[in-house]
Amino acid sequence: MKIGCVGLGQMGRAIAGNLVRAGHEVRVWNRTAPRAEPLGAAGATVVASPSEAADADVVLTMLADDAAVEGVVFGERGILGCRAMHVSMSTIGIAFADRLDAAHAERGQAFLSAPVFGRPAAAEAAQLFVLCAGAEEARRRAGPLFTAISQRVFELGEKPSAANLVKLCGNFMIMAATEAMAEAMTLAEKGGIARAALLEVLTGTLFGAPLYKTYGQLLVDDRFRPAGFAAPLGLKDMKLAAAAADAARVPMPLLSLVRDRLVSAIATEGEEIDWAGIALPVRRAAGL
Repeated sequence: MKIGCVGLGQMGRAIAGNLVRAGHEVRVWNRTAPRAEPLGAAGATVVASPSEAADADVVLTMLADDAAVEGVVFGERGILGCRAMHVSMSTIGIAFADRLDAAHAERGQAFLSAPVFGRPAAAEAAQLFVLCAGAEEARRRAGPLFTAISQRVFELGEKPSAANLVKLCGNFMIMAATEAMAEAMTLAEKGGIARAALLEVLTGTLFGAPLYKTYGQLLVDDRFRPAGFAAPLGLKDMKLAAAAADAARVPMPLLSLVRDRLVSAIATEGEEIDWAGIALPVRRAAGL
């Protein structure tokens, strides 16, 4: 399959690399051009614009936010109206996903939303979880692509923004679980119990899910730099989740708490902190 990849941050770079290794013909573009060079050396074709990347069967976008996606879709030399099916893997807002769907439909261009669960290490290992929504034929066409980058695909129906809503719900729950672990570890630590000991008990009994093991270990090790997922991106996602909740008239008081915790972590630790760094203001509030 001929695949364009637009956006080569930690996740996009890993996804593109796995597509190259799987034998696909890959065209790559990034706003900061030097990021594309290692992929070019690995066998990808480096191109000069998003529209050139979209001279393909499928073009993936893996970008930071709505504004970045808008620029490469609707901007000069953008992908809107190109022959490639657009697969948006970015975490974007519900209203914007609906706008993308309508714009592509007007141009006769297939569109899927396919955000993922998984940190950069999972992306490198082709072990992502893909959340996919859109027309059935488009989902079928994207199958070989998803096989090369993921361990499982969850199909969520015909409306692309359904995948974005599930992604926002999941990211909210990651933050909620991290907040709970940070508070529990702080209580245990003040009582003389090591964070690692508490994590061993919790993940060996009631909380054995991968999320608790992965994020719990980040908290035990204070492994917040370099960020696998930077706190400002997490804050963006909580704002998008809040917008979805407001539109649906769903009160989410815990969402407000974790949003404020991210604001505090960014203000005190800087924008390069991992979003799991919300543990740091929790500890400071307890005098640790």
